[in-house]
Amino acid sequence: MKIHEQNKIRIKLKAYSCDLIKTSCETIINTANRTNVKAIGSISLPTKRRIYCILRSPHVDKDSREHFEIKSYRKIIDIYEPCSQTIDSLMKLNIPSGVDIEVKL
Repeated sequence: MKIHEQNKIRIKLKAYSCDLIKTSCETIINTANRTNVKAIGSISLPTKRRIYCILRSPHVDKDSREHFEIKSYRKIIDIYEPCSQTIDSLMKLNIPSGVDIEVKL
């Protein structure tokens, strides 16, 4: 039995804001659907949390600390059998500046 390899574009999105990543996923999926291409997507990856502990006082009071947290959200979208029109429309998309995009062919 042969394994059939499909042409696939995998788009990884990373952002610090949950709303930005949701809207950019929706726009990518909508453009893929407009060009009649199968898009499986908005697969959520685990959220990374980074917690920073900082002393409030510069000299004494080591017990007084403050915690800050940064969450980074990640999602994956797979587009199967893309045509040239799909790739052109994805290149012309206006994605917010807070979203990092990684594309693999």
